[in-house]
Amino acid sequence: MEPILQLKDVVKRYGTKPALSGVSFEVGPGKIIGLLGSNGSGKTTIMKLAAGLMQPTSGSVAVCGLPTGKYSKACTAFMPDKPLTESWMKVRDAIAFSRDLYPDFDDAKARDMLSFMQLNPDDKTTSLSKGMNERLQLTLTISRNAKLYLLDEPIGGVDPVARDKILDAIVQYYNEESSLIISTHLVRDIERIFDEVLFIKEGKVALHEAVDDLRMKYGKGVDEMFKEVYAQ
Repeated sequence: MEPILQLKDVVKRYGTKPALSGVSFEVGPGKIIGLLGSNGSGKTTIMKLAAGLMQPTSGSVAVCGLPTGKYSKACTAFMPDKPLTESWMKVRDAIAFSRDLYPDFDDAKARDMLSFMQLNPDDKTTSLSKGMNERLQLTLTISRNAKLYLLDEPIGGVDPVARDKILDAIVQYYNEESSLIISTHLVRDIERIFDEVLFIKEGKVALHEAVDDLRMKYGKGVDEMFKEVYAQ
């Protein structure tokens, strides 16, 4: 089965500063993967490379067998850590904008998600709390019928109630023939939904394991293992 996302020997430098040093991994369909690491470890760089927003200094990145860029973006849905909406928009405007922008946007799924997320289509985006705004951003991203979903810190700075709602929505609405990668450092709050974890440390892959194998091999959960890897 062809991987959804494949990185081979990826190096990324910003000027002379290395952000990634020889990163290689593959992600298959039907998986929710935690991309974990401390701040500055290289997580966001991997997300932007996978989203086709930047190119590696060397090595290759492919989505659905296509080199990342113009064509791979059509099967990739990226939720950055900053809102995708404009200040003039109401929730319904944000939905309409995404519908016009993305041919794979699923209107029925979006309506269903708005209801699940308890979002009012008539509310202005500027009036939404941080937690409600995160729910909207997730709705805009997951309502696409993409092959690769990339969520960069989707629960950063939101309250526990909003956090649980966001995690429940991810599990309920993502397309199971696709892959979903979540970048986060809030491991304990989110580990329950991961199938696999990928630990990035100082620009390199420190660990890539299925969560079940992690427990069998090491007798530890994701949060415990995370603390061990990053304490060194």
